[in-house]
Amino acid sequence: MKRFLATLEEIIDNLISSKQQVDTKEIEKFVEVLLKANKIYTYGAGRSGLIAKAFAQRLMHLGFKSYVIGETINPSVESGDAIVIVSGSGETTSSVCIGKKAKEVGAILVVITAHPESSLGKIADLVVKVPGKTKIIERESLAPFTTLFDITAMAVLDSVASELMEKIGATEETIAKKHANVE
Repeated sequence: MKRFLATLEEIIDNLISSKQQVDTKEIEKFVEVLLKANKIYTYGAGRSGLIAKAFAQRLMHLGFKSYVIGETINPSVESGDAIVIVSGSGETTSSVCIGKKAKEVGAILVVITAHPESSLGKIADLVVKVPGKTKIIERESLAPFTTLFDITAMAVLDSVASELMEKIGATEETIAKKHANVE
């Protein structure tokens, strides 16, 4: 249990230190992009993809037209839409390809990454830097592989959803009305 407790402490410490490292100006710009977007698409590979899906679900709960890239029921991406890609390294091949295609069709590309200088960061309209160890393995960690980035990205995106709630006047009841009721 010693390693379990040490890992949990490391994850909590990363979240606490991230609070000081996340640039609130980037978050304000991100919120504005989401509020202005016609449709919002999310993408990520692996665990980043799960976080991107969770964010798309939360956006749907708030009444936004949100979609997950790769699903079969998505409408076409158009100019005026936003694509949010979650990629700790910013180098995941599928994420970079989707980012390039997003730019080709005139979508606004927002990248959530620990590496703003990455290939994906360089083509983004907006980068939201989220600190945490990624698959690049920047430092030793007890938390497995990309855990520190993943958990921090989830916390940041849920905090963005909370900010959106305030901006649009949504409440827990708003979410409850949009929440799945056939499960």
